[in-house]
Amino acid sequence: MTMREFLSGQAFDCYTHFGAHPTRDGVRFRVYAPGARFVQLIGECNHWQGEEMYREEQGCWTVTLPQAWVGMLYKYKITGQDGSVVDHSDPFGFSTQLRPESASVVCDLSRFSFSDEEWMQKREKNYNRPVSIYEVHLGSFAQNPDDPNGWYSYEALAPKLIAHCKEHGFTHLELLPISEHPSDNSWGYQTTGFFAPTSRYGTPTQLMSLVNQCHQHGIGVITDFVPVHFAIDAYSLHRFDGTPLYEYPDEDTGYSQWGSHNFNFGKGEVRSLLQSAANYWLDVYHFDGIRMDAICNAIYWLGDSRRGVNQRGVEFIQQMNLGLNRLHPTCMLMAEDSSDFLKVTAPVEYDGLGFDYKWDMGWMNDTLNYFKLEPLARKYHYHDITFSMQYFYSELFLLPFSHDEVVHGKATIVQKMWGDNYEQKFAQCRALYGYMFAHPGKKLNFMGNEIAQFREWDETKEQDWDLLSYPMHDGFLHYFTRLNQLYQQLPALYDGEYNSACFRWLEVDAPDQSVFAFRRSAQGQTVVVVLNFCDVPWSKFRLGLEEACTLTPLISSDWTCWGGESPEDTRVLKSEPIPQKEWEHSVVLDLPPFSAQWFLVQPREDK
Repeated sequence: MTMREFLSGQAFDCYTHFGAHPTRDGVRFRVYAPGARFVQLIGECNHWQGEEMYREEQGCWTVTLPQAWVGMLYKYKITGQDGSVVDHSDPFGFSTQLRPESASVVCDLSRFSFSDEEWMQKREKNYNRPVSIYEVHLGSFAQNPDDPNGWYSYEALAPKLIAHCKEHGFTHLELLPISEHPSDNSWGYQTTGFFAPTSRYGTPTQLMSLVNQCHQHGIGVITDFVPVHFAIDAYSLHRFDGTPLYEYPDEDTGYSQWGSHNFNFGKGEVRSLLQSAANYWLDVYHFDGIRMDAICNAIYWLGDSRRGVNQRGVEFIQQMNLGLNRLHPTCMLMAEDSSDFLKVTAPVEYDGLGFDYKWDMGWMNDTLNYFKLEPLARKYHYHDITFSMQYFYSELFLLPFSHDEVVHGKATIVQKMWGDNYEQKFAQCRALYGYMFAHPGKKLNFMGNEIAQFREWDETKEQDWDLLSYPMHDGFLHYFTRLNQLYQQLPALYDGEYNSACFRWLEVDAPDQSVFAFRRSAQGQTVVVVLNFCDVPWSKFRLGLEEACTLTPLISSDWTCWGGESPEDTRVLKSEPIPQKEWEHSVVLDLPPFSAQWFLVQPREDK
């Protein structure tokens, strides 16, 4: 990195230049504070009394201390031009003390050796591969009875997470932000250390071990990244050199709706810091992807389209994604964007933002709102279900049921379902997931969704794993697992999912029955999905088909093995040369209430 690259917003490796780096002569410290009158290094090596740092080119301050050591605590004491004095942690620090303490820790990141070469060589962006993501908050997936905070280390959690993912068919883990943050209940979304894994769960090398272990067992790992705003704690980036170095200077744009500071994307040093942080997690920790939070707030001023496009924010996102794709061509870049801004997943070369995938917030909201409705009202909202396919091919979408949907009084996924008893809610939730896994798009579920947890997520409590002693929850987990397995076994459900020729509605005009049907096709394979979202069974429902064929049941959400009411039946059904609507062929089906059924379709020779 050169200072010219840093100041012009072109740097992706700031962490190699700034921060604390062990050398043969001790530890070299370097910080960027152009507005400071002077800067001192304070730490354990000088009993926190201060060591003068020397001004280098263009606002940098540096010192090499032979008496410093790996594991030492330190901060920068920065005196502003106005005489203000603040002790700051290192913006490029690789580790930080456990909250409420805030000193940085000297680290040697070279002490861990990865053994995931085979995984890294085979890794891809998975455009035509199945992706089922398990979103996890490390502190509440499982809790350690021997730790006062209930935390396991990164390294100790790895076997538990790997076993769960492999047993239940998840292809990737996604970790809620693991960069350092002061408040547990921010879940990591109000960051103070953009290069420091939170010390709640251990050391940087222990996080490397977690990723390495996952790769050795065929599990990808994605990290959540917050490039839009930062926590206002005085020891962090807030008025770092006595001036608004990283934030906007005015209060109107300087503060976000979360009470944090918005990054000033118009400054080259801000862009260099953020894109270097993104690169850091991919480069140093071997993460397989980044989910970027609140991208709407980078696109529009304060995330509000009425305020207009923040052109500097758009340019930053484009430049960052362009660089990350160049440096890591097999990593997945995902946008959590609630806006209708165009070309989020188009290449930057074609005036897009350059993401690989975008969370489909519209599908999520429309679908969950539909399932909250009583069955009699659903016919008036029939096309809330079909609407997603009208815009689906405008972007490369991922279908999310994330942590945001199961907190703050919103109710968990199963609890959102209409009805006042277990049987109604579970039947609908099974049908919902039968629909989700058959719908085009990658899948993401927050922990607890797979066991139909009724309690809203609380970051201080372990997931309610004891629910699996109850047949309804245990059956739901087995059903969820089978969906995950079939999704990965059937190319029709993932290959060509962003090709409109691979999807077709078969029944999209039955609002009174709340019945939908579509087919997915790829690699010479066709799967037909039939959904009954009504509380009434429909016997002898005639479904139109494109050709003479046989239908072999693959799964039904209503089978008794999952907690439903229909015996498992895999008898082959034959179509008839009886026209139904625009189709020349049809088949008669029995549709249980609140059900999803998948069929493997094969052309008939005895037409």
